[in-house]
Amino acid sequence: MNDIVLQSLDNGLLTITMNRPDRRNALNVEMTEGLVAAARRATEDHDVRAVLLKGAGGTFCVGGDVKSMAAGRAPLPFEAKRANLRRGMEVSRLLHQMPKPVVAQLDGAAAGAGLSIALACDLRVASASVKITTAFAKVGFSGDYGGTYFLTQMLGSAKARELYLLSPVLTAQEALALGMVSKVVDDADIEKAAHELAMSLARGPSITLGYIKSNINNAETMTLEACFDAEAIHHTRCSETADHKEAAQAFVEKRKPVFQGH
Repeated sequence: MNDIVLQSLDNGLLTITMNRPDRRNALNVEMTEGLVAAARRATEDHDVRAVLLKGAGGTFCVGGDVKSMAAGRAPLPFEAKRANLRRGMEVSRLLHQMPKPVVAQLDGAAAGAGLSIALACDLRVASASVKITTAFAKVGFSGDYGGTYFLTQMLGSAKARELYLLSPVLTAQEALALGMVSKVVDDADIEKAAHELAMSLARGPSITLGYIKSNINNAETMTLEACFDAEAIHHTRCSETADHKEAAQAFVEKRKPVFQGH
């Protein structure tokens, strides 16, 4: 752990906070390393049942630290720059593929690679005043951290092309209408709303939620028959969990189930 990426585990919910509020949580080397480490911890730690990803100081993340880029640094060979970038991009893959639900709290701005990381999450709660933009074309970049993949899967090729080539700044309501965010709340309520949603997932049937996420990820790349085969395996596995048995008993007893995550 480092002080640029904070981690806090509470009742199964791991809150990961990007902590460079003075730079609107722009990504630098230390932050990308911290995010990859936190996402890997979330993937591997059995005590983590859900993740909330947020930014400190009222801003999610404005993407790469363009000011730092403009200042220049010792030149690296193309191969080294590519390897460094690809290493940091692992955070998006881990968030997308981990068998645990991930909620992003979007306030202030989500731009560039910051938006890409948000799109890698499963659910996005946006504050009413948040500004959302791909931003890359405006600074002469083609895009990284998986944004083109996630946006194309989410909205289709035509809309992804529009949002990347023209780079409009979207309001929360515009993003909601497109399906880029899950819900919009008043600015004053964003912390509470995002935390409550993430905690509700942390208290859910964790094995089942992981397999639901796996099924949907499979649908992005696999054949119908392969998806059916995986669904059959996952559904049968879930039938053996204590959480399924508890839910069935709660249904009979007309009460709310209490899940233990196994």
